[in-house]
Amino acid sequence: MRWSRRFKRKVLWVLLALPAIGIALVALAFWWLSHDLPGFRTITDYKPPLVTTVLAREGRVLGYFYKEKRFLVRLQDMPAHLPKAFLAAEDSSFYKHDGIDPWAIVRAMLMNLKAGGIRQGGSTITQQVVKRLLLTPEKSFERKIKEAMLAYRLENYLTKDEILTIYLNQIFLGSKAYGVEAAAREFFGKHVQDLTLGESAILAGLPQAPSRYNPYSDPAAAKTRQKYVLDQMLAQGFITQAQHAQALAQKLVYRSMEDHSWKVGAYYLEEVRRFLIDKYGEDEVYQGGLTVETACEIPHQIAADNAMRRGLAEIAKRKGWEGPSGTLKPEEYARFLDEGRSAEAPKPGVWLRALVMETAKDKAKVRFGQYTGEIPASSTTWCRNAVKGLSGADAPVPGDPSRILHKGDLVWVTVRENKGNNHFALNLEREPGPEGALVSMMPETGEVVALSGGFSFEKSQFNRATQAHRQPGSAFKPIVYSAALDNGFTPASVIMDAPIVFANVEQGTIWRPENYEDIFYGPTLLSTALAKSRNLVTIRVAQKIGIRNVIERAKAMGIESELPENLSIALGSSAVTLMNLCQAYSTFPRGGSYVKPRMVLSVRSAWGETLYKSEPESVEAMSPQTAFLMVAMLKEVINVGTGGSAKVLGRPLAGKTGTTNNEQDAWFMGFTPYLLTGVYVGYDQLQSMGRGGSGASAALPIWLDYRKAVEDRYPPEDFTPPEGIVWSRVENSQAVSSKGERAPESYFLPFVEGTQPGVTDVGAEAGDSAATSDSDLMKQAF
Repeated sequence: MRWSRRFKRKVLWVLLALPAIGIALVALAFWWLSHDLPGFRTITDYKPPLVTTVLAREGRVLGYFYKEKRFLVRLQDMPAHLPKAFLAAEDSSFYKHDGIDPWAIVRAMLMNLKAGGIRQGGSTITQQVVKRLLLTPEKSFERKIKEAMLAYRLENYLTKDEILTIYLNQIFLGSKAYGVEAAAREFFGKHVQDLTLGESAILAGLPQAPSRYNPYSDPAAAKTRQKYVLDQMLAQGFITQAQHAQALAQKLVYRSMEDHSWKVGAYYLEEVRRFLIDKYGEDEVYQGGLTVETACEIPHQIAADNAMRRGLAEIAKRKGWEGPSGTLKPEEYARFLDEGRSAEAPKPGVWLRALVMETAKDKAKVRFGQYTGEIPASSTTWCRNAVKGLSGADAPVPGDPSRILHKGDLVWVTVRENKGNNHFALNLEREPGPEGALVSMMPETGEVVALSGGFSFEKSQFNRATQAHRQPGSAFKPIVYSAALDNGFTPASVIMDAPIVFANVEQGTIWRPENYEDIFYGPTLLSTALAKSRNLVTIRVAQKIGIRNVIERAKAMGIESELPENLSIALGSSAVTLMNLCQAYSTFPRGGSYVKPRMVLSVRSAWGETLYKSEPESVEAMSPQTAFLMVAMLKEVINVGTGGSAKVLGRPLAGKTGTTNNEQDAWFMGFTPYLLTGVYVGYDQLQSMGRGGSGASAALPIWLDYRKAVEDRYPPEDFTPPEGIVWSRVENSQAVSSKGERAPESYFLPFVEGTQPGVTDVGAEAGDSAATSDSDLMKQAF
């Protein structure tokens, strides 16, 4: 009996102790699990990986930078039915629970037991936020407990709306789309605020299985899932029966928002990317959701890209046909065509590679992607024999596609016309040999409206506008002549154009500079020497004023390259970038100060805070009078000199050609008061472009093609002279033509008041003295 009482007492103590022990064990378990929980407070400063958007001046998208394609959008900017659709599908009691929904967990367990596998999860939206932002994706009992603990804590630090906003921006919805804004663009080609109820239900059905319910890969499964979401919304009272029926009846059109990223102005975009990474670092650029406004104008950029491609292709065609870009075997055809499929039909002027299927004397039939096309014989007349080792019956014959192309050849073509039924008229093209660059900027503000760094960004990311350092040749001469005007010369100064020899006794070398045409013209006006690009006159001018003055003027105009103290730099022997030369040239239309080129105008954070804003930066380089005299002299380059073909624009225009030895580099720098444009052409690995490789023949046509496309955007405008400028007619009776005959010149030229010549015929007065003094220069070293 006594033992029985003692036993009962022990049992009672055990029974009383068990709950305490259980509570202690649970507390210990929670302590153990919670001691290494991640700090959830960082979620309160939610900063997900966001897309950086680069905009052109008109607000059009130039490109995106991202690791995850996500655009931040606020809850109040979403249509009311969108978050309700996600709540109905994922967590209908979201606004009632404290981060954990026990009943949802029980329902999920029962559903999964009934289905014999995992068919439904019991995680709340808060738990999903915690899982995606703080925890690893592993599936374990320990991780689920940590998830629940963090979810409960998070509910005490953020409001329900804040948690829901994070979820809707963070969730992966398939097709590389993170968040509802990216998904709206990806699946419906619109912004999230424009989504209908039916479209919102499609998106809300994706989180459970983004691949399975992807409307592109399985529209039927997506439609079934949509009905489930709408049924849940109806059951929860989120929508009416009429709204339910209307949403189900809506015809869904799946299409991605047109993405111009890296399609227009790829070189411009790459330069912006480099600027941003230097300033903010790679992580911020690819994840910070920056909004970047640039000076790029899409019509200018398209015109620049097209002009560059056409011009380089024309230069390449001068060498004739050098064969296809590749050849495929029959078993390789299908793969090539599949890779070339595109949702959008190519537009006229677009370059693409095509597969030759059949040839005849009058045309060649080709295929690219799902399209067919014809290359008429008329577009192959440039294909003369330039293929090594081919002669006789195998040699190309201009205008005969059957002698130029063969089945299986891969060739470059441009679209001429869309004939309908996925059939196109095409032009045969060839990859260029020389490369090139174009920079166009507004001299008043320095805003770069267009930049092209080569023929194809896909082929080469090397930006020849900003990274290629090449000799500018005669395009450097305006710097020399501007220094001359400030050191005793006027536009009417006469200099002898005759042979000259420079000997370097120490090195035992001799330098004999020559004019481009290898002709000497005798007494020459300074203005004429610049217009006709006379090398020997330029050398004499540089020697007269001192090469140190030339270097100082170049530095004052912002030239950044090294300039050794020898006379050859007067002919452009020191390499510069096209962008830097454009900066220097801006001195002339701006009236004496250069402006630094600007591509990025402003940068804003994902929350709209202004991080960067650029303003025009100008630096004084010369007097307004000197700048205007140079403009007048550079206008003569167009009127009577090497830039004559630009007169077709019919507007006040100034410019300068540039050609280096052996036609290795070609330049044209041309400007109006409202727009300055520079073009460079040359091989990446230095070599001669051959006949037709001068600035006037290679660079100027590209410049002109671009300017013709954009010039009508501006009213005609002439350069305004500053105070202190007078005009006077000047004649040079001693001038000589290219045939060696006397050819008197007459010009109406501007002068700084007080420097105009005292006699009309300056050539008659200065001819003899110029010739006499020239003999003293023949033996001087440099």
